[in-house]
Amino acid sequence: MSLSLVTSAAADPAASYAEHCADCHGADRLGGSGPALIPETLRKIRGPNLADVILNGRVATQMPGFSEYLDQEGADAIVELLKTPLEVLPPWGEDQINASREMNPDYVAVDAPVWDADPMNITMVVETGDHHVSVLDGDTFEVLDRFQTPFAVHGGPKYDPTGRYLFIMSRDGWVQKYDIYALQIVGQVRAGLNSRNIAMSSDGKWLAVASYLPNMVTILNTEDLTVGKVQMVKGKDGTPSRVSAVYQVPPRESFVLALKDVPEIWEIFYGANPPKFGFAHDWRDEGLAHTDIPFPVRKITLPDYLDDFFFDQTYEYIMGASRDGAEGTGGQVVDLVIGHKIADLDLPGMPHLSSGTTWERNGTTVMATPHMRGGVVSVIDMSTWKTIKKIEAMGPGFFVRSHENSKYIWADVFFGPNRDLMHVIDKQSLEIVKTLQPAIGKTVAHVEFTKDGRYALVSVWEDDGEVLVYDAETLEIVKRLPMRKPSGKYNVWNKITFSEGTSH
Repeated sequence: MSLSLVTSAAADPAASYAEHCADCHGADRLGGSGPALIPETLRKIRGPNLADVILNGRVATQMPGFSEYLDQEGADAIVELLKTPLEVLPPWGEDQINASREMNPDYVAVDAPVWDADPMNITMVVETGDHHVSVLDGDTFEVLDRFQTPFAVHGGPKYDPTGRYLFIMSRDGWVQKYDIYALQIVGQVRAGLNSRNIAMSSDGKWLAVASYLPNMVTILNTEDLTVGKVQMVKGKDGTPSRVSAVYQVPPRESFVLALKDVPEIWEIFYGANPPKFGFAHDWRDEGLAHTDIPFPVRKITLPDYLDDFFFDQTYEYIMGASRDGAEGTGGQVVDLVIGHKIADLDLPGMPHLSSGTTWERNGTTVMATPHMRGGVVSVIDMSTWKTIKKIEAMGPGFFVRSHENSKYIWADVFFGPNRDLMHVIDKQSLEIVKTLQPAIGKTVAHVEFTKDGRYALVSVWEDDGEVLVYDAETLEIVKRLPMRKPSGKYNVWNKITFSEGTSH
């Protein structure tokens, strides 16, 4: 490589990007066969230094190294370009989404599973280290299949109500459909440019995709991944808003949206008869009186922003908080039926409510949530909305999990120097009964249980990681499964039956 080439790459990173990167990542940096390279999709991706990836590639991916053509200065210049927001976003609506749809021509549906295992005890393991998902038999822990996903899967994958189909979403908006029975990818579609998570309708017909870019929610037909509706998101006063997340509300046949930029939550109905009754529930001003409008929207004004939710088991009450809120701002409880805040929550320290868990204690339902700032696990009485205990942890956490057949909740210490610890907490005494340290110096996080709650699966969240299978009663490791940064695990039965111990 000549000095002139090096100088040119550093002096004109746009030209260098066009020469080395555009074929895979798109001339507009919005992705192609490779992921989008814009700040919104790159800023939270943990892993190797971006300049190092440009120079040396990524192991077990299609990303090659360019050290033969670029030096460190040239790679650094491209990184600075990637950190620059796009001046103008291209249109990304129904036409563009449908045009992006790619169905697998080799997919063949089957009448029954092509494997011998309990279909309800299948667990999907998302391996973000090399962008794959492993299909795990929950009884033998044999890997039945391992398939490639879009780059940087984000948010929990979702099953249809039968547990046959899996839907996965990436940060840059690709939604992939996978047939678990056939062990085949069905197809994929790009529902947004920078997306947050997905939610499945209770009838299995619709998948909602929440996006930051553009400010919209996309509703897909789960059968063929075509667009049912693209709903742009603006508050009542016309302020555009990113959609932080979307959640399903099965009893109401609706999706609920968390909005990042306006103090509102939205409810979008997919059922045939959206509710329109009683003075307190008269939403005609929201357009719900018109039954011919597909996916009508109800907008609920709140006193503060909410972008992280937890629903009670009846799905009438939403516990919410803002992740950008100042220390000590707490959260609020919203009655979804009447559309008003009914209580405040004592939840300082950036709670991660969407990963909370519930169980019965002393005749009432309680809920536990970790905090991403401050080393506590808060336990809340859901009949009074009062915090009954703040369990001191060894650092901030990200996930808590349990199972109705287990007497423990498991809480990781995801952030800080004690990230290799996992607290096991007794549900009744609310005391830590054991602190596990299965992989010294490595991040230990995210627990999922088998269908019967007998085993707890724990991630060693590293590129050369593992899934550790614990006996949930003795708290001893019974099996180790090597995995590439297993960020999350999702059991079919626990998810489609809305187990009280897992996130929904």
